[in-house]
Amino acid sequence: MTKSVEKRQFGDFQTPDELAWEVVRTLKLNHKISPKVIVEPSCGKGSFVRAALNEFINSKVIGLDINEQYVEAANLSISGYLNSDNATIYQSDFFNTDWKDLISTLSGDILIIGNPPWVTSSELSILNSQNLPLKSNFQNRRGIEAITGSGNFDISEWMLLQYVEWLSNREGTIAVLCKYSVARKVIRQVKKRSGNRFSGYVYLVDAKAYFGASVEACLCILSTNINSNIDYEVYKNLEAEKASYLIGERDGLIIRDTVKYEKWRHLAGQDLKYLWRSGIKHDCSKVMELERIQDALFQNGFGRKYNLEENYLYPLLKSSDIGNGRTLDYRKLVLITQKSVGEDTSIIQNRAPETWKYLIEHQEYLKNRKSCIYKNKPLFSIFGVGLYSFKNWKIAISGLYKRLSFSLVKPLDGKSVMFDDTVNFLSFETEEEAKFIFRLVTSNSSLEFLDSMIFWDEKRPITIDILKRLSLKAVARELGALETYLQWNNAIQIDRGQLELELL
Repeated sequence: MTKSVEKRQFGDFQTPDELAWEVVRTLKLNHKISPKVIVEPSCGKGSFVRAALNEFINSKVIGLDINEQYVEAANLSISGYLNSDNATIYQSDFFNTDWKDLISTLSGDILIIGNPPWVTSSELSILNSQNLPLKSNFQNRRGIEAITGSGNFDISEWMLLQYVEWLSNREGTIAVLCKYSVARKVIRQVKKRSGNRFSGYVYLVDAKAYFGASVEACLCILSTNINSNIDYEVYKNLEAEKASYLIGERDGLIIRDTVKYEKWRHLAGQDLKYLWRSGIKHDCSKVMELERIQDALFQNGFGRKYNLEENYLYPLLKSSDIGNGRTLDYRKLVLITQKSVGEDTSIIQNRAPETWKYLIEHQEYLKNRKSCIYKNKPLFSIFGVGLYSFKNWKIAISGLYKRLSFSLVKPLDGKSVMFDDTVNFLSFETEEEAKFIFRLVTSNSSLEFLDSMIFWDEKRPITIDILKRLSLKAVARELGALETYLQWNNAIQIDRGQLELELL
């Protein structure tokens, strides 16, 4: 087995001594932890064992690792410590260790510390690794994933929840380095399983500097030493003395900034008329996206040129265009084969014969699209299309960019603009209505409310699920524009007296 494959299989990011010592000092100084016994379930070459021996000189330290060479190196590294007799390091497979029995033999306050593997179950499956826990539905998934246990998950998430279980009936602290996204998942699971039994803290860590990994990482601390705050304090780094914000659960959701969310919680709700949508999904950009060479001559992603009718071609703005505010011009057009999902595409043959010939020529590419959503659908089907796609005015935002930057998009070359499926948007018949709603969406109150819920380290931080939590009606009320909103909404008929009641 090559070293790179072995590293991937075991999620092997050895913790630098400097970082391990910073973590232990933070626990000792900021959280006044004084454990009787310290357990490192995946100790690697022993950085946390050494840090623990340095700072907690009277504590018993137990380190385990699956790699026999690492265990040997860890034992050798502490041989010169005066309190080395306090440490026991041995080889053991985490998933085959009887942890319940081991933990039950330990008395007093316990500290479970370390850096669990940064690898997912699906990555291990690809490598045919046996270094996996038994399949179970620990994330409470539904459907076939729950039956097979096949849902993808981070191994560190599973391990952290095991640690929580170990402390279900005893006092102690868990302090582990992990992905920030994993910490949030664990926090939610812990809240569901244990209520407010654990207080929590998150210290952000520069994974690029310490591990060369481009991922948001943190030190996640869970302690049975309950404080008065049911939320989890988040610090910008291990040196920070004051929390930057609080994350916690509100209305069944994990919220990034609970203080800001509480401030604007009255803006929560959903609109029946103004529905956020995602752009066109076709999964075949080299065929479906074209550049205009001249007049009716277009070039596809293979570099081939075709004379096509323009009936089914629409201006396309991608996530990068919206994210950078490029909305007054477009680089490509997209072939829109349907006006609604499931519509018969054979009508293209009569309405645009050259376009039909083009599609037939490239049908193998379209037939070979991997997503099951195209199965048993008409030839050349697309998704993310409906009457809303063809409205002239739109408010759009990139789901990929890490900022709340909305764009007001008008028709280009006399046609409705289409987006790719990483763009979220609202659509309108008129410029006046679009500009009014744009004012609501981009108000400071709206932006603060949305920002309070967005975890910016996510691959696609801005989702429809988050956007639809904002009640535009509530925002209109906040801005003193409810009457105008109701006129545009057209959902109910009101007289002046009813409006006054609505404003109360």
